[in-house]
Amino acid sequence: MRKTVMPVAGLGTRFLPATKAQAKEMMTVVDRPLIQYAVEEAVAAGSEKVILVSAPGKAAILDHFRVNSALESTLAASGKEVLLEAVRSVGRMAEVSAVMQGAPLGVGHAILQAKEAVGNDVFGVAFPDDLILAEVPVLEQLRRVQERYGGMVIAVEEVPAEQVDRYGVIDGEHVADGIYRVNRLVEKPPVDQAPSTLGIVGRYVFAPAIFDSIERTGAGAGGEIQITDAIQAALPTMPCHAVAFAGERYDCGSRLGFVQATIAVARRDPGLAGPLAEFLAGR
Repeated sequence: MRKTVMPVAGLGTRFLPATKAQAKEMMTVVDRPLIQYAVEEAVAAGSEKVILVSAPGKAAILDHFRVNSALESTLAASGKEVLLEAVRSVGRMAEVSAVMQGAPLGVGHAILQAKEAVGNDVFGVAFPDDLILAEVPVLEQLRRVQERYGGMVIAVEEVPAEQVDRYGVIDGEHVADGIYRVNRLVEKPPVDQAPSTLGIVGRYVFAPAIFDSIERTGAGAGGEIQITDAIQAALPTMPCHAVAFAGERYDCGSRLGFVQATIAVARRDPGLAGPLAEFLAGR
């Protein structure tokens, strides 16, 4: 899985005015922008290339992953070796490029824009809004399942029954520890019609044949081309498995989730964990 696609074309309206002049994906969780966590996960799963599906006004994301020779020279001359290594690693961790999504026509449509850049390779998809802290990166957990079963692999987690109408939901058959063979997917079903409480999370691994299915998929829920509909349409010819991943997910597309992610990451930082615990205990 040498390539990972990341849809980043959204406007981030839930974070206005913070996102008025900057991409939501560049908002920082402790000391790194949100997008960097997703790229680091992709690299840890073997990806050498990251393809952003972007929109005008988001050039800063690409700039973040470019080598900045002037900054590196300044840090080197100042003897700031720790900061220098941090900056160098960002600029060299992967080949990051972008394709444009001309109109917000849905997740399936966004992924389709990367078809030419992906080519005939198995590829990952990661949504930076979902920051997942895991001992084994979730994309790597999915890659291993795809290597074993082929086809399509999606990440799922148990969600509260009253919230299933916010997710794509699977109807699956348990085949191994934490692994389900998917028989059916439903995008944002009414609570009383959901086939399970296993909601789809923003991590996927696809065989390139998924592009053909997306191209045949019409508008679905919300008038958009949904990736869940494309997966459903591909099921007769391509297997799909769901992985109840090991890890802690934070929905950084919401303000509460973003704050929770910041606290969770800070608690893992040796320099912040103690002072943060003292601060929170005193509130």
